[in-house]
Amino acid sequence: MAKDAKDASMASAAVPTSDHAPYALSMDKQLMDTLVFLALLFGIFYFLLIRPQQKRLKDHRTMLDTMKKGSRVITGGGVHGTVVKLEGDDVVHVEIAPNVRVKVAKATIGEVLEEGKSSAATANDN
Repeated sequence: MAKDAKDASMASAAVPTSDHAPYALSMDKQLMDTLVFLALLFGIFYFLLIRPQQKRLKDHRTMLDTMKKGSRVITGGGVHGTVVKLEGDDVVHVEIAPNVRVKVAKATIGEVLEEGKSSAATANDN
């Protein structure tokens, strides 16, 4: 019987004496914590994923708008060539070898090489 009294006194010492639990949250506090967490998560996604992607798209669009006849380009498939003609807003004629011209979608141009920058593997260097 003494053992039971000792266990009861130890159990009562471990339980807080106040009327509420140490970290009781009301429904309003839980909702606010959840909204703050979601806003923080969205902010992280925005600055790590969405914003850089929008910047890359803007840079690519600017690059395509500055492309002109005579520009050296590399397509998304890795074909090197020189712009011969711009047809409308979405088609480019590219010469990939002497007297070999192909039509490519303007959006598939991956890179416009700067003047003076040459690529070792271009077909037009014959």
